[in-house]
Amino acid sequence: MSWMNLSREGNVWLMTLCHGDNRFNNESMAAWNEALDTIEATEGNAALVITADDPKFFSNGIDIEPILATHGFPYFLNDFAPRLEALFLRVARFPMPVAFALNGHTYAGGAIMASAGDIRFMRADRGRFCFPEVNIKVPFTPLMTEVVRLLPNSAGAWEMMSTGVAWGGEEAVAKGVIEHALSAEALLPTAMAWATEMAKKDRATYTLIKRRFRVALDVYLSK
Repeated sequence: MSWMNLSREGNVWLMTLCHGDNRFNNESMAAWNEALDTIEATEGNAALVITADDPKFFSNGIDIEPILATHGFPYFLNDFAPRLEALFLRVARFPMPVAFALNGHTYAGGAIMASAGDIRFMRADRGRFCFPEVNIKVPFTPLMTEVVRLLPNSAGAWEMMSTGVAWGGEEAVAKGVIEHALSAEALLPTAMAWATEMAKKDRATYTLIKRRFRVALDVYLSK
C-alpha cells in the first residue's frame, strides 16, 4: 500500500496521504521526502496542497509503539526524532506556498506538520486539531515548539500546547489557530483555489519572504 499520491493541476501540486491514519514512521517519512523532492524540482512558479483521503483522519502523529518495540527508545530519541524534525523543518521552509487541507483528525505530529504550512483549511463538521503531548508526558522539542509557533495565533497555540485541548474546525478558527473551517465539499476546492492564486507569485521572491519571516528556524538548519 502506498503512503501518498501525487497529482498536478497546472502549477499546483496535490499530495494526498492515503495510508489510513497516516502516522509517521521510517517508511512514511521516506515517502514524504521522496514526494517533496519531486515537487521541489519543479521549475518555475508552483504551489502545494497537502490533504488525505481517509474520511476520519488527516494524520494521527507518530507510529511510536512499533518503533519502540522494534528499535527501542535510544533509537527513537537519537535517530528517528531528529529525522522527523528535519521533515517538519523542510516543510516549514519549503520553497513555494504550502496549504494543508485537513480532512479529519489532526493530532500530535500530524498537527505539528500542519503547523509548518503557510495556511490551513479544516473541515467544520468533522475532525479535531490537537497537541496531546502534555497529557502523554512527551515534551515538545525546541524545533517542534518553533514550528507550532508558526500558527497564526500564539495565544491559541499556547492554550493547545499547555492543556492538550482538542478543537473542531469552527472552534480552532475562533481561537485563531486555523485560518478557515469549511464543509467537506468545499475543503479541497477552496485550498486548491488558494494555491492556484499563490502559484502566480514569483517563487524565488515568495520563498525568500517566507524564510525571512520564519528566520527563527534557521538555527536548526545545521543540527
